Amino acid sequence: MNEYTYPILFGVTVGILTRLYLLKTDYRQYPTYLHGKIIHIALGFIAAGLGTIAVPAIMEKEFAAITFLALAASQFRDVRNMERNTLNELDRYELVPRGKTYIEGIAIVFEGRNYLVIFASFVSTLAYLVWNIWFGIVAAAISFIVARKFMSGSRLGEIVDVEYVKPHFKGAGLYVDNIYIMNIGLEARREEILRYGMGFILKPKNFNARSTIANLGQRQAILHDVSTALGVYRDSGTPALVPLAKRDLDDGRVGIFILPQEKDIEKAKAIICNVPALENAIRMPTKSETNQVGKVLK
Repeated sequence: MNEYTYPILFGVTVGILTRLYLLKTDYRQYPTYLHGKIIHIALGFIAAGLGTIAVPAIMEKEFAAITFLALAASQFRDVRNMERNTLNELDRYELVPRGKTYIEGIAIVFEGRNYLVIFASFVSTLAYLVWNIWFGIVAAAISFIVARKFMSGSRLGEIVDVEYVKPHFKGAGLYVDNIYIMNIGLEARREEILRYGMGFILKPKNFNARSTIANLGQRQAILHDVSTALGVYRDSGTPALVPLAKRDLDDGRVGIFILPQEKDIEKAKAIICNVPALENAIRMPTKSETNQVGKVLK
């Protein structure tokens, strides 16, 4: 044992605790119990070790050791590839797929959280060595706050208003409000849709939100989350029972048609509001220089 033993143990512990705090399995069941979690905890341990060891290396002027951080960045990019490939394979067997935009967002999150672990371990160990363990504990607490802030982004409820509208037919055409969803030819299928179907209208709060919910990946994420949380009334080979999201071309509203096994309007609205606003789907056309002049976009 030497002067760095306890600070290193402290930094690694903080890093692992940070990764455990960020590791959450919710209704989407990913990462899975138990082996999926073991993989991410092991990677969190490696990230914590890298962040912690960097501090003594700098103090001992072993600057070559810092190159391991660059190597870590390369390895954690492979984490993103691993998650992307795994979820793409699984998505083929989902009754309501996540979609590639949602999958890419999940993969980015798992990569980014390893960097948060490195940050937490580095800051905690540095505070311990420069001052004492109490400053290290304060730094660890600040790291937890930062990790919590970056744990998740914005939610759909922040950019849209959700309104329930009962689906209806005009001839063979299925509509949610005045938004056309699809054509249903069989009378038996129409009866099932009217019995089990639910419709929701997403009203964007501003022009940026209108562009965001127009993204096909964002719409697919909504359908997947609602179908995962409330179940879905369909099986393979039943294209007429596929949940869909269609856009009103005039005002940018989006009509959501779902077939949940649990028909609860308030729960469904809460789930839609809690769907992540996907980073890859967010658009901000009002920030464009050309849109700063002239008529205000609404």
